[in-house]
Amino acid sequence: MTATDGLIAKSASVDKVNLLGLSRQQLEDFFLDLGEKRFRAQQVMKWMHHQGVLDFDAMSNLGKGLREKLADIAIIAPPVIAEQQDSSDGTRKWAIRVEGGALVEAVLIPESGRATLCVSSQVGCSLDCKFCSTGKQGFQRDLTAAEIIGQVWLAIDSYAGWQSGKGRVVTNVVMMGMGEPLLNFDNVVAAMDLMTDDLAYGLSKRKVTLSTSGVVPALDRLAEFTDVSLAISLHAPNDELRSRIVPINRRYPIQRLLKSARDYLDAQSDRKRVVTIEYTLMAGVNDQTEHARELCGLLKDYPCKINLIPFNDFPNSGFSRPSGNAVSRFWQILVDAGFIVTVRSTRGDDIDAACGQLVGEVVDRTRRSERYRESYAAGFAASGDERS
Repeated sequence: MTATDGLIAKSASVDKVNLLGLSRQQLEDFFLDLGEKRFRAQQVMKWMHHQGVLDFDAMSNLGKGLREKLADIAIIAPPVIAEQQDSSDGTRKWAIRVEGGALVEAVLIPESGRATLCVSSQVGCSLDCKFCSTGKQGFQRDLTAAEIIGQVWLAIDSYAGWQSGKGRVVTNVVMMGMGEPLLNFDNVVAAMDLMTDDLAYGLSKRKVTLSTSGVVPALDRLAEFTDVSLAISLHAPNDELRSRIVPINRRYPIQRLLKSARDYLDAQSDRKRVVTIEYTLMAGVNDQTEHARELCGLLKDYPCKINLIPFNDFPNSGFSRPSGNAVSRFWQILVDAGFIVTVRSTRGDDIDAACGQLVGEVVDRTRRSERYRESYAAGFAASGDERS
């Protein structure tokens, strides 16, 4: 049992402020409204985000009266883990239950010297990218800032990483999980502020990456609020193909998207920063040599690095992973053209690596269990059995 057990139910049943998702400024304002000093916000932030403490009674540098007052009006409530899967390669994946009972996913991928946490921003997704498992589940709602930053909290808690001497459990965060981050703009920005705040998780803004499929109006605003790293889910070298597999391209075509991303870079003080171009390779769809050459032409002189992602299959996707030779040929054409190119290593294949797949399986098991219970009860009723 973890420290979060029972808290999500409590937050749902009473109208209390969840402090976990409040920024430093918001928490300072909260304490000022209570007639308390501003520094109380710093104390509570350290308890929540540095020590992993959720119980106000355990916050020993707060007076008893303040602790009692906080218990009456506030709560610190991360979401809860519904299921965890551990891969043989060290990848850990969670299905996380948020308020209302819906599920989202987070994945921690350990590598030499770092560990990258992939975080979700919405329950489901409305963009319906054709190769994405999450898009097949439809859209339910935006996650709150507490539910987004709570995924970071849970990842650290899962490894008992609070002041453990084990080093930093999470060194990088990518907003590449379920949902389109820019369609949940305010909550995502608030959560990323906590990720980079020294009183919370203290990550470098270079080590927090927001990935978007191309919500251009929101991207045009982003530089006003943050300067985290940016990734573009491109997946095609031309509008005709991209519009078929990434439908939002019909509204905001490639050149408009690339200009918006470049404007975001131009607003940063660090002129050496680049956009990461994500390109999921699907056999026979966008992985041919002509696609690679066209991509070279599209991105010529563009400040970017390219991340090739062999497709992660999921049931009834309609797509398949390209061969290793096809990936190598595509990579070589880009490298020969002078691009910095990485191929995302396949991680967590034994724990349903496709984004959204674990959630789909957990939901399906729950529905099967419910159907079984319903049929079982119906059988008793039909037979006249009155046992409780």
